[in-house]
Amino acid sequence: MFTPDELTDDKFLCGRLRLWQPAKGYRAATDPVLLAAACPAGPGESVLDLGCGAGAAALCLAARVPGVLLAGLEVQEAYADLARRNAARNGIAMEVFTGDLRHMPKALRHDFDHVIANPPYYPPGGSPSPLPGRATAMQVDQVPLSEWVAAATRRLRPGGWLTLIAGADGLPDLLAALPPKLGSGSVLPLTPREGRPAGRIILRARKGGRAPFRLLAPFVIHRGDRHEGDREDYTDDANAVLREGCALSAPFGELSGIAAPRRSVSGDTTRGL
Repeated sequence: MFTPDELTDDKFLCGRLRLWQPAKGYRAATDPVLLAAACPAGPGESVLDLGCGAGAAALCLAARVPGVLLAGLEVQEAYADLARRNAARNGIAMEVFTGDLRHMPKALRHDFDHVIANPPYYPPGGSPSPLPGRATAMQVDQVPLSEWVAAATRRLRPGGWLTLIAGADGLPDLLAALPPKLGSGSVLPLTPREGRPAGRIILRARKGGRAPFRLLAPFVIHRGDRHEGDREDYTDDANAVLREGCALSAPFGELSGIAAPRRSVSGDTTRGL
């Protein structure tokens, strides 16, 4: 387990969430916030977070959707313990189980309305992290992307949604891994700046869905063509999602949109794209 000296105390969503994270090792940044924003869960619906880490994605989702029923699976006990502590700290109910998604704990072998996941996206053969926890979290050769998709599909109820964020270079593997049971697929490219190649993608697919596959217009994170010092440069839409906790729904053609009242914000942990 992590000791207090090994942890940092980080703000998410303009301080609506306070999460302990390891100072060294895998640390959540923008990916889990974007993942949570893209999940179309509603109050009272059940959500399983595969590879939940310290709980950032699931807890960001709960901050936006009161009454959502959360469960998490994490292979590393130290991170699972941290997720439980972070949930309790923020007054959010979340059951967290330690285990491997290829051998799901019995308590999780039932249907969920939604499965979310932020699987590893560094390709096999890349330079592994010298920190064991980060290496386990980030190296794709630990568990192939196809097994993440298969595990998620098994846990979804008919009509349930998979929402997944990954590196853009993993998209061919993800699309190849989608079983016939998962349809109505959409891919949202996430680009750091207008005109730049996408570094991440969000994939959504529905169990039993029949709508045609859609490749959506990119979601742009930053204004301008380059970073200028410490000045805040999120686009309005990215600011609404990453700072204000709004849903990332408009790009998927949903009515709720992502617009929200604007306000000046600073001192958050939502960085990384």
